[in-house]
Amino acid sequence: MVAMNLTPPLNTAIHSTDEWLASHARLIVNSFHSLTGQSLIDTSSNNLVTALDTAPAVIVSHGTQADPIFNYANQQALQLFEMDWTTFTQLPSRYSAEAPERGERERLLQEVSQHGFIKNYAGIRIAASGRRFTIHNAIVWNLLDDKGIYHGQAATFSDWKYL
Repeated sequence: MVAMNLTPPLNTAIHSTDEWLASHARLIVNSFHSLTGQSLIDTSSNNLVTALDTAPAVIVSHGTQADPIFNYANQQALQLFEMDWTTFTQLPSRYSAEAPERGERERLLQEVSQHGFIKNYAGIRIAASGRRFTIHNAIVWNLLDDKGIYHGQAATFSDWKYL
């Protein structure tokens, strides 16, 4: 697979950001459906960006950097991780887990890379305030465009509990 780095454009006109978000929303939704055979969200909406952003489940993604950086979070994710968009999309995704959990997280990401997606992932994550929570039944998948080009990974879950 050839890796492409799709990161949100920084310090650009809103129009460019809107185009990136629309393209990335399609990538998230289409990759999920292609790999799992399921629908991530109701795709009857004419605006996938809004549908993803307002979904009740957490939806996040990261790019293809050597130390992947989050490049997307919907409103539910931003609320759970207690961050705004700018802060979240500058965070290396490994920092969403505490140090002892990072080895397990890395093993998970390698498994996703090899198999395309995994279901029923569980782990401990941490919000910006230090508040810890467990996630259950998470689905993590590769972001692949219609040509099979790898753009990173995404995750979704709606089952979490504060510790």
